Amino acid sequence: MKKYFFIIIILFLSLFSAGCENTDFSVVTDAGIDAIKAVTLSDENVKKIALKASRQSDIKHKIAPLSNLYGKRLYNLIGTKYSSNGYDFNFKVYLSPVVNAFAMADGTIRIYSGLMDMLNDEELLFVLGHEMGHVVEKHIKKKIRLAYAGRAIRKGIASQENIAGDIARSSFGGLIELLINAQFSQQEEREADDFGIAYLQEKGLNLQSAVSALKKIATLGNKHSFLSSHPAPEVRAKRLQNQIDNPEKPGDPSLVEQIISRLKEWKNILN
Repeated sequence: MKKYFFIIIILFLSLFSAGCENTDFSVVTDAGIDAIKAVTLSDENVKKIALKASRQSDIKHKIAPLSNLYGKRLYNLIGTKYSSNGYDFNFKVYLSPVVNAFAMADGTIRIYSGLMDMLNDEELLFVLGHEMGHVVEKHIKKKIRLAYAGRAIRKGIASQENIAGDIARSSFGGLIELLINAQFSQQEEREADDFGIAYLQEKGLNLQSAVSALKKIATLGNKHSFLSSHPAPEVRAKRLQNQIDNPEKPGDPSLVEQIISRLKEWKNILN
């Protein structure tokens, strides 16, 4: 699969370099490098990228110390570090009214105080479990690969000395923002939700907290930025409720849902 993915990108880039006098070949070369990175990133390299992104993100935000009410609450719930499934997770609170939370591939989990204000302790633990699920299921690694693939395509366009190239050149940056606001597929959200449920079960907590957390998040409205990265919380809440009520019949995504999910992922590459 990786081989075909690589070939598609290279063929795409070749369209910009074959017989075109207005092509910036230095940019095409950079695009080829990004294409290679997209398919050859090791887990170790992904963690290094995530660690660097995490540190830069922390610099841009005010972090709640343990003496702060938010910092103390998070510490009492899960501490500053937690190990699971071979990952060492670290947790911090960003003091911001923004309603958001995100995970990085190195195990970094950040939650905004605005989201903490919405949730009780068990609901908050579900969200933390959900974010850990994105890491364990390697969804973040996939986003980094897609980011490099997207940059390769943009640079292929940017190699053209025209209006389209100018637009593409203006969008090179933003890798950190892309990871923080990564949009996950429906299947990825299911997997993360299931990890969050399993985390609640492991702690012997009420599974209904997962449902109530998603219902609260759903009240933000469809245009809220948190819902752009965590789609259809009301639908996810309904699925989890059905899963809780009927644990012997876990719901699998239909073929149509899987196809739609894949199409959305390819759309994200081209955007």
